[in-house]
Amino acid sequence: MDHRFILTAVLAAGVSTLAAQPVLARCEGIVPGERPQNTARDYVGQTMDDIIERGTLNIAVYENLPPYSWEVNGEPRGVDIEVGRILAEALGVEPEFRFVQPAENLQGDLMSYIWRGTVQREPVSNVMLRVPYDSTLTCMIEQVVFTGQYASETVAIAYRQDAYPDAIAGDDPRHEGAPVPAYFRFDSVAVENDTIADFYLTAFPGADLAANVHRYRTMGAAMEALGDGETMAAMGPRAQLEWGATDGVAIHQPPLVGFARATWTLGIGVHHSHRDLGYALDDAIVAALEDGRIEKAYADYGLTFIPPER
Repeated sequence: MDHRFILTAVLAAGVSTLAAQPVLARCEGIVPGERPQNTARDYVGQTMDDIIERGTLNIAVYENLPPYSWEVNGEPRGVDIEVGRILAEALGVEPEFRFVQPAENLQGDLMSYIWRGTVQREPVSNVMLRVPYDSTLTCMIEQVVFTGQYASETVAIAYRQDAYPDAIAGDDPRHEGAPVPAYFRFDSVAVENDTIADFYLTAFPGADLAANVHRYRTMGAAMEALGDGETMAAMGPRAQLEWGATDGVAIHQPPLVGFARATWTLGIGVHHSHRDLGYALDDAIVAALEDGRIEKAYADYGLTFIPPER
C-alpha cells in the first residue's frame, strides 16, 4: 500500500459522512505507541552538534515520487529535495539525501527512519520530509516531533477537456461544468491504488462507483492513462496531477461531499530527543516561507504552492 498521502486512520476517518462527533480534549482517548527502550545512540540519531561537526544533514525522502523526490542519473530532483537543501543550508552543512521506501503506514516509516532504525539495523536519519502534520498523529507517535510545516496538499480532479467540452477552465479552484465525484457513476476515473482518492470514491455516499474507478500502481501511471484517453478523469493530490498533466488536460478542485480531510499540511519529523534540531529546522522553514524560496521551489517544477497551516 502506498500510504504517502494517507494519514492512516486519521485521514481515512475523514472519508465518511459528516456525522456529529463528541468534542474531546487534545490526545484524550488516543493511546500512544511504545517508546524505544535501551536503544543504541547510533540508532536514536545524532545531536545538532554532531551534525554540524560532521558537515552533513541526513534527510529521508521517499523514492521514485515525482514531483516531490526522485533521482535522474543519480542526481536528486524534486520539491522536497529543494526543501532539504534549504534545511541543510540553514545549518551550514551539506544535504545527504536518503531515498526510502514507504512501509505499511506512516508509523512504520517514522519508526524505521526517525526513531528506531530499520530491521536491517540501518541507522535513522536526522530528519524526514513529507510528514503529514496532524494533532492526532502527534498524540499517537510521541517518539517524533512533528514540526516545520512547509506546504499543504489537496485532493483535486484532472480531466480531459475533450471529454468535458462544456467545462470552463480558469483561475477559479472549481471549473464550472468539470467533473465532480458524482459524475463517476457514469464516467471513468483513474486513481492510484490504495490511496485516499481510491478510498473516497470506493466509499462515496449514495452511489456505487466501483465499475468506473480504474486503479493504477502509481499516480504517474494514472495520469498517463488519462493522457492516453483510457479514462475521462483522474483524482489524486493536486501536485501530482499537475506534474503528470499533458496538453488538453485541466485540473480543478471541486467540493468533495463527506470528505473531511481533502486538504492536509505537510511538515518534517525529527526524533523527540533532538528538539533543538527541530527548532532550528522549523526556523529555516519559516524564513524560506517568508522570503518565497519554498514557493519558488514549487513554481520551478510547475506546481501550485498551497501555503501550510501554521
